[in-house]
Parts: sequence; C-alpha cells; structure tokens
Amino acid sequence: MKQVRCLSSCLLMLSISIACSYAANIPSKKGMTVKGIVTDTRKSPISGVVVTDGVHFTQTDEKGYYYLPSDFNQSKFVYVSVPADYQPTVKNALPTGYYARLDQSKKTNRHDFELEKRTAPDDNFTFIAISDPQVKNQKQLERFRMETVPDLEATLRTLNEKEVYGMMLGDIVWDAMQLFTPYKDAISGLNLTMYHTIGNHDFDLKYAALSNSQNPDEWGEYAFGENFGPTDYSFNVGKVHIISMKDIDYHGQKKYEENFTPAQLEWVKKDLSYVQPGSLVLLNVHAPVANRSHKGGGNARNAAQLFEILKGYKVHIFSGHTHFYENAQPAANIYEHNIGAACGAWWAGHVNRCGAPNGYLIVEVDDKNVKWHYKATGKPSDYQFRIYKPGEFKSQPKQVVANIWDWDPDWKVEWFEDGKPKGPMQPFEDEDQDFITMKNGKAEGYHTRHLFRAQPSTSARTVTVKATNRFHESYTQQIEL
Repeated sequence: MKQVRCLSSCLLMLSISIACSYAANIPSKKGMTVKGIVTDTRKSPISGVVVTDGVHFTQTDEKGYYYLPSDFNQSKFVYVSVPADYQPTVKNALPTGYYARLDQSKKTNRHDFELEKRTAPDDNFTFIAISDPQVKNQKQLERFRMETVPDLEATLRTLNEKEVYGMMLGDIVWDAMQLFTPYKDAISGLNLTMYHTIGNHDFDLKYAALSNSQNPDEWGEYAFGENFGPTDYSFNVGKVHIISMKDIDYHGQKKYEENFTPAQLEWVKKDLSYVQPGSLVLLNVHAPVANRSHKGGGNARNAAQLFEILKGYKVHIFSGHTHFYENAQPAANIYEHNIGAACGAWWAGHVNRCGAPNGYLIVEVDDKNVKWHYKATGKPSDYQFRIYKPGEFKSQPKQVVANIWDWDPDWKVEWFEDGKPKGPMQPFEDEDQDFITMKNGKAEGYHTRHLFRAQPSTSARTVTVKATNRFHESYTQQIEL
C-alpha cells in the first residue's frame, strides 16, 4: 500500500513538474505579441480553451499554450471564454482570473490563466438579470444597498443551493466613476457570481470609446475595465453560452449612439463559431434591440445585422437602458427581455416609466430550457401585475385596469365579475397611472403596451383578474368595488 501511495505521489509530482516546465518555457512565435498557458488548479494544461483579445481568437493547444497577434492600440485585455467544465475564481461576488490587462510598454505580453475544474456538469442553474442601478450619489447608492441588495439576498436564500449567475446590464453608475468601488462593496456579500455589461453612463464622459478615441492612452471604458474587465466577453455554463457585449458607441461628453461597431459584430461572429449550432445563447447588452413601443427609441440601430449572426442558435437577449419593460420576439429563435430598471425611473420612487416596479428578472435554466419571472423589489414573488379600481386610472374612469409588466402575446388575461367569467380583458396603450402619480401628476408621454381594461357593471361587487403566463402559471388579484 505504501508503494502504491508513493507511486501516486511521484506521478502527481511528475505531472506538476511537467506542467511547470511547460509554463516556464513558452517559446515565442513570429508576429505573436501575446502568449500564455491555461491550466487547472493542479497546474495541468487545458487544451481547446478559446482565448481572445477582443479582436483575434485562438484556442489553446495540447500543452495549454495560446498565441495572439494583438495590436495594443486596439486590444486592452486578453481573456478566456471559460469552458463549461471549468469556472473562474470568485472573490467578493466578482469573477476573477479569466482576464488580464495588456501592457503596451512591453513588446510581448505573457499572461497565464488558471481555472477550477467543476466536479459535475452544471445544467441546472439560475441566471439573474439586473439593469440600471444608475447611482449618481451616496443617497442613491444607499437606496440600492438597502433596497435592491437585501431583496437579492432574500431571493438567493430561496434557490436551494443552485449555482447563481448575475448579470448587471449596464448603467451601474450615472457618470460617477468614483462610485464603482462602493457599488462593488455593496454587492460583495451576495452568494452569486456577478458579471457586468457596460452602459452609456459607465463610460468616463471625458473620453470617447476606445474605437473612437484619437489617443490610445485615453478611452472611456478604462475605469469600467479596471473594475470589471473587458466589455465584450463570453463564458459557458452547462450547455449554455453566455455573452456580454457593449452596444453603446460612445463619443464622449454623454454623446453616443446605440450601436454595435463592425468590429464587434465580427467579434461575436467569431465567438459563436466555437459554439455548437442549436445551442442556447444568453446575450446581454445595455440598449435593447427589438422594442416596438416609443417608436423603437433606444434600440441598437444595426440590430438586424446581429440577428443574422444569431441565426441557428436559440437566443434570449437581456437588456435595460429604457427604464421601461417590454418583451419582444424579433425572430423565431430570438426573444428579448428589455427589463425594468433596479432604480425604476431614476430612483424617483418605486416604479419604472411603464409602471413596472423596481426589480430584476430571475431566469431558471434547465439544460436548454428557460423559464423566467420578474421579481419586484420589496414585493412577494407572485406580485406579477398591478390592478386599478374604476376611478384610479384617470384616463379610464369607469374601467378596471391591469398593468402586467412581463406580458407577451402568450399570456392569457381574463376577468371575472362577482365570480362569473367575463372573458379576456381588452389590451390598450397608455401612460401608466402609478408612474404619473409618482411624478406628482406630470405625464411624460411614454405609452406602455402591457395595459388591459374591463368595464364592470354598475351592480358589480367584486372584480377578479387572472393572468396566466406562457408557463401556465396563473396569478390572481381581486378588488372590491
């Protein structure tokens, strides 16, 4: 037995010795400015790992080596697309160790990456999409800390020890780069892995985006990168490929277009070339791509080119930016969730412009299937719509009105008068009354698409509204007249 143990120890030491030898002696290659090795925590090399500098792509070879011909004026990071069998180190709720900043003062950069091997596939996990905390001062940060964070903590306690991945969909701050650090402190105790997407207010407003900058030493994404890493990246969990992309083309001083650059579209095309067609893809952006309300205001202007690249995959897109809630299906294989903001209408109160409450979206992933529901901050999980009595919704004085924020055409919305079924409620578009009231009676003109109405008889005593989503989950509220 002692001989067996001794042999095992010797083999382990030999494998570590070989791995260290690999790591110490990565030969250079002509034209390659970045190189490195990807290993597991036992220093064994990992082959086939996708590595990118935001422009070029490669995969590690059988020794775990990679090489990239990076232009340091274009590329500021080198990073891996973490394979499904591995996971990055998580520190204070943030993933670390999967990216490294490039040093343009050096002719050749070397960056090694170490990934932790999973003990089993993670095909069943929870994904939480959160948009627009958009804090601009300590007072708003305190609301985020005291309202959003405790609600997330309570939600996480209900998830039965599933792995949970969060995605903050941009506008983490409101042009206040100094608040990135206290924001990170606010989320540091959450029991999840929180990734980040850049929003228009997460750029340093003094500078244009890197792709628009005239000075390669000054660019608007720098502070975001120092805190959260690259802006276009991907990783894999179970059978799911998760992508985060910048869709804000920033020119400095708050001037921007919602847009993907040609280089970004080429990047995501290359990224997906390593993903099996038919896979489930969760794409995270700040600005939406498929809204129809408000004349599509806020949509990325070249979304059609993105949709073409996404053909062949089953895609859910998560976005923020608008401070209203709208679901859309621009193609048979694409579903967009433009969710309500964590700050609602810029911390003015408790709702977004459309009347959806401050909150976030909880997505349950089971193999290649997804199921979701919106979680209103400070409300129970079954709070899925708001109901108004006749006279409460000022533009509909005789109507019962329901605002069903996660509505899409697969929902069924019906009503009952004194317990008797009356059929479907009538959809209509208008400005939400709760928002108008929050703004001290001042309407702003945004008409939401998820309002429904019904006119009860003068003798009615109760009205019940039953809303059933695409997953056959029903939510019911009753009012007395």
